[in-house]
Amino acid sequence: MTMIQKTKPRARDLGLPFAGRTGPFNAITDVEGVAVGFRTIREEVPRPGRKLPVRTGVTAILPHSDSETPVPVHAGVHRFNGNGEMTGTHWIEDGGTFLGPVMITNTHGVGITHHATIRWMLERYASTYEIGDFLWLMPVIAETYDGALSDINGLPVTEADARAALDDLSRGPVAEGNCGGGTGMITYGFKGGTGTSSRVVEFGGRDYTIGTLVQANHGQRDWLTICGVPVGKHLQDNTPQSQLKERGSIIVVIATDLPMAPHQLKRLARRAAIGIGRGGTPGGNNSGDIFLAFSTANPQPMAHRAPARLSLEIVNDEHLDPVYLAAVDSVEEAVVNAMLAAESMGGTPHDRLRVDAIPHDDLLAVMRQYGRLG
Repeated sequence: MTMIQKTKPRARDLGLPFAGRTGPFNAITDVEGVAVGFRTIREEVPRPGRKLPVRTGVTAILPHSDSETPVPVHAGVHRFNGNGEMTGTHWIEDGGTFLGPVMITNTHGVGITHHATIRWMLERYASTYEIGDFLWLMPVIAETYDGALSDINGLPVTEADARAALDDLSRGPVAEGNCGGGTGMITYGFKGGTGTSSRVVEFGGRDYTIGTLVQANHGQRDWLTICGVPVGKHLQDNTPQSQLKERGSIIVVIATDLPMAPHQLKRLARRAAIGIGRGGTPGGNNSGDIFLAFSTANPQPMAHRAPARLSLEIVNDEHLDPVYLAAVDSVEEAVVNAMLAAESMGGTPHDRLRVDAIPHDDLLAVMRQYGRLG
């Protein structure tokens, strides 16, 4: 069942001094045409024959969400630490594009989510396909592991769940914390999950947007740093959750309306490593830190219907430093937003452990010690 998320203050609401100008929602949906949808499954009692409850879901991100036809987008990927999965990356590396939604779920839900997404695309865009059309679909499906708080081995994610996330696609404010694929995730020993942020940058005389969405499930408590403050070292409490070692991952999706070529988007995706590094993680051995960047600029028809020659607008690499900085800032803030929005989870008689959300008051007390509240 999908849960209605409670609203908690975000990083800027609490006065945390994150730099940069955000879009109106401070979310990936500030990039024109990008929509996000969720399917959240949260149960407190195990299903028949199982030992653990199910707390998982699926997150959907769709560029050009208003289009009645599939629109390829230029993209780049970066594998910072490869203990994880993101499908379709081989073609993104070679062809520089992907087609369709980006989906994020749990580790054992990748296959069914891939299957469901292809079926959804075939149905959504059915009117655009001609008889005999050689249609080739390779959506992007990414994952992080939620087996500490959810019955991942019961394979709870179904085709209907993935399709529900796609049917929920909308533009505007984006839910954070315990929602979608981020429902059962843990970040720096606190409850984590879905987080988002955006930045607006001036480029060549006009404004462009960089939006980020993360599924944060990485880090260990003593690493946690927020706005340069070693928060994790001050919030040790000797509970099992605070002693958790790196066993998770983070998926970062960066969207922009800036007309960037695939090689530039690959470079943009690399900057996500600096964004998550500001939070303290060194990219642990057991973490899958995988990043995708895409641009909604330069919309083109599907390759098999496109002309032999294409005209593209591409920005000058020499002017990209402010864009890189915006991406780093946005990723850093999105991770913190995920943690601040999350609700404590577990601790029932059926659970292995309880993972508490980061206490806002304790966090703010530490930030005041360092003179870091805005």
